[in-house]
This record gives sequence, C-alpha cells and structure tokens, in this order.
Amino acid sequence: MSEPIRPPRPWYQRVGPGLITACVVIGPGSILTSSQVGAEHGFAMLWVVVVAVIFMMVYTSLGAKLGVATTQSPGDLVAQRAGRPLAVMIGLGVFFISAAFQFGNNLGVHSAFNVYIEFNYTIVIFNAVAIAFLFAFKNLYRAVERLMMVFVGVMLIAFTLNLIAARPDWGQLARGFLPSDEGQLDWATLGLVGTTFVITASYFQAYLVRQKGWGRDQMADGLRDARIGALIMAVITLMLMSTAAAVLTTKPESVEQVAEGLRPLFSEWGRPIFCLGLFSAAFSSFLVNSMIGGFILSDGLGLGSKPTDLGPKVFTTAALLTGMGVALVVILKGWNPFIAIVSAQAVTVIVSPLVAGTLLWLTNRRDVMGEHVNGVWTNVLAACGFLLLLAMGAYTAVEKVGPAVKNWLDP
Repeated sequence: MSEPIRPPRPWYQRVGPGLITACVVIGPGSILTSSQVGAEHGFAMLWVVVVAVIFMMVYTSLGAKLGVATTQSPGDLVAQRAGRPLAVMIGLGVFFISAAFQFGNNLGVHSAFNVYIEFNYTIVIFNAVAIAFLFAFKNLYRAVERLMMVFVGVMLIAFTLNLIAARPDWGQLARGFLPSDEGQLDWATLGLVGTTFVITASYFQAYLVRQKGWGRDQMADGLRDARIGALIMAVITLMLMSTAAAVLTTKPESVEQVAEGLRPLFSEWGRPIFCLGLFSAAFSSFLVNSMIGGFILSDGLGLGSKPTDLGPKVFTTAALLTGMGVALVVILKGWNPFIAIVSAQAVTVIVSPLVAGTLLWLTNRRDVMGEHVNGVWTNVLAACGFLLLLAMGAYTAVEKVGPAVKNWLDP
C-alpha cells in the first residue's frame, strides 16, 4: 500500500532563516553606505553589490548546509575537531563585532525617530522591548521569523516607493551592472562590500535553520531559502543606491541627511516613507544582530545554542546593553565614537577570515557533512570570497586601523 501524497507545504513554511539574515544585513550602516556610494558614484558601482551578494549567497548557503546536515551546533563541532579555545575565540570575536554593530543600530533607531521627535532616550525604550521580546516567547525563532517577514515587507514597499518617485534614468541604471571607468573603488565602496558580505550572519544561518527544525530532508529548502534571502538583500541595496544616485547631490554623512535629501523631490511624504523603511531596517537588524553575538558566544563557551537555553539569552542581552550604552554616551555627551569604531575594525580584520575559514573547513569535512560536502565550484567561489575578506582586512589594517591607532597614541 503506497503512502498518501502529502500536499506541498505553504511557501511561508519553506522560507524563514534567509529572510532573517537579510534583515540583519540591511541595517542603518548598509543604508548609509549604499546611499553614500550612490550619491558619489551615481549608478556606476551597482555591479559591486552584485559581486558582494554572490559571495554572501555562497557563504549563507554553506551555513544553511552545515545547519541541516548535522545535529550538532557549530560551536560543538569546532570544539570537538579543533579544540574549545578556537570555538571561544570565534564566539568572543563575533560578540565584539555584534556589540559594535549594535551601537550603529541604536543610532539608526534614534535617527529614524529624531527626524520628528527629539527624545534622547528612545533607544532605552527599544532595548527594553527587545529584551522583553527575547524572554517572552516560548518559541523565540517563530516569533522572530514572523516579525522579520513584516519588516522585510515594509522595507521592500518603502524603498520601492522611494525609487519610483525618484524617476532614475533606467538606461544608466542598467549600465551600472557592468564595470566601467565612471566609478572607482574607494573606502565607501569597500564599506558597501563589508556591509553586504557579512560573514557572521552567514555563519549564524547554521543556527537559524536548526531553530527552524530543518534536517537533511530539507536541504533543498535550506539552500533555496538562503538564495531568496540574498536576492532580497541585493534588491533593497540596489534600490537604495539607485534612489541616492537619482536624488542626492552631495554625499550624506548620516541617515538623517539621507532623509533630508529626499525632501525637495518627494515633498513631505517621501521622508516619512524613508524613515519607516529605516526604522524597519534598524530594529530588525537591532534584534537579530544581538542574537548573532549572544548565540555564537554562548555556543563557543559550551553554554548552549538553542533559544530555550539561558546562555544565549543572557549574552544577547549583554550585546543589546553594550550597544545601547555606547550609543547613549555618544548621543548625550556628543563624544566621538572613534575608539569603538577602530576597535571594531581591528577585530573584524581578524575574525571575519577566521569565521569564513572555519565555515569552509567544516563544510568540506565528510565526517560532518556526509554526502553534502562542498562541490568544486562551491569551493572555488568560497575561496574567492575568503581571499576578498583577507584583502579587505589587510586594507583596513593598513589604511584605517594602523593610522588611527598611531594618531591616537601620538601626544
């Protein structure tokens, strides 16, 4: 007797982790950087986004494969095969990066509201909401997934309306997908790659697919979901760049300046739509980014990797409070966040290649992946992405971190 044919699952049950990853990547930093590149280079650097998203897609797919192919957490896999110190090093590095990004997310939430309401303690309220959200839900993953679906929808609608109103030159926009002499790589463009190709979010994909409940039978769903998430990242970033290229005449230095730059063309309705998208990007990244640092550190220390474990929630809360504390000092005292930014850049130089190399190493181990080890072309693309991270790290160390530290130490 043959088994009854099961009806296909609804589409929303076959996606989720990739959408969450897209939300954490599209934050205030990526909005500002993409707007800066668009304002300065026009449409000429759109191809850079495509390249960055391709590498992000490759590594997010590796994270999804790792998560569905094994019943163990990445931290336990690393600890068993390379020793607990490496797992702890990865956890601490990722936590520090997440806490630094959290500082930017706090400023993004503050900026989205400060356009209309001058209240310096807005971020305290939102951190309290995020912490309550973290502990309130029995099924934390499902709550996060549904919330991120809403935020993705809001961002797509808001930034699409902005782009349509901007009326870009579609011919120039299309030519921007091919490299040309009109644009050149600079620090802002490299920053765009760095805010799009976020290796820690790719690594966290392994945790998300396990929280979704996917196993080896859902390998195809996991890979499809990772590609959908990368496509959403690409679409939103390209819309932001194109809107800036069509509208902004000067390079913005803050997201408030981006919103203000929309006023002449869009009158009064463009700014609130942009700020709604900015808030969705900031708060979605706000929550998930802190989870990346909290869960990976807890896992690295061997204190649990599931939403039901106490360790991930405690360290996620620590990441939230750290980012809020630094942002409050900057907002209230007007201090320059120089040391925090340079320190985050220095840690990223070391941690990003380490995380990428670890993910590539694990997904090539047959004792971990079984028949799902990487193919030749996957390894070629992943190796190119790894070299890109090394090159960006070297550039950051030589051009940014080194001179900044020297100026800081000089009397």
